[in-house]
Amino acid sequence: MVKISVSGSKGKMGSRIAELLKDDAELELSGSFDAGEDPEGPVGSCDCLIEFTTPDATIKNLELCQKLGKAMVIGTTGLTNDQKDKIKETAKSIPIVLSPNMSVGVNVLFKMIADVARVLGSEYNIEIVEAHHVHKKDAPSGTAKEMARIVKDVKGDIDIPIESIREDEIVGEHTITFNSDVDTIEITHSAKTRDIFVKGALKAAKFLVKQKPGVYSMQDVLHI
Repeated sequence: MVKISVSGSKGKMGSRIAELLKDDAELELSGSFDAGEDPEGPVGSCDCLIEFTTPDATIKNLELCQKLGKAMVIGTTGLTNDQKDKIKETAKSIPIVLSPNMSVGVNVLFKMIADVARVLGSEYNIEIVEAHHVHKKDAPSGTAKEMARIVKDVKGDIDIPIESIREDEIVGEHTITFNSDVDTIEITHSAKTRDIFVKGALKAAKFLVKQKPGVYSMQDVLHI
């Protein structure tokens, strides 16, 4: 039984993680906490902390996980480069899954994008459109940035426009378009519920507790 603690327990993601976790026979909710509450007890009682909060809160909880020797699944978006560097440095002593999107489907999308980018030539213009609910603070989304990074890893530092839409209660929609004079290829992922992120995070936690210190991606979790 893997013991899980949840940060941001009163938030949309944190509360749903705690709820779905009850249905997984391999996992046990050993603790949870929210902003303003002391995290040391809940983190101390777990094998892995699942973190979907703010960048500043994530770094504070990262330091606590390092102190107590706990694994950490980080789905927080909007992290600065310095904060990402801090996570990578901390991963020398604890195992961490860091992903801008925990959805299994989105991580399959990432692989598809890399495959398409490798095949198509420079005659294709590439653009990304992402849409989320009005409450999402960061733009572009971490997923959209990762999509652009994947393409640039293949094709070099080309210009990839990203359009961000914030309206209603959209869970998350991402489309990448490869457009040429002769055809257009579009790849889209549309999230129907936040449960896809929760299920991915729980899968990541089960994977992570068996790993040595280091930074792992959802591609590592899914073996793709």
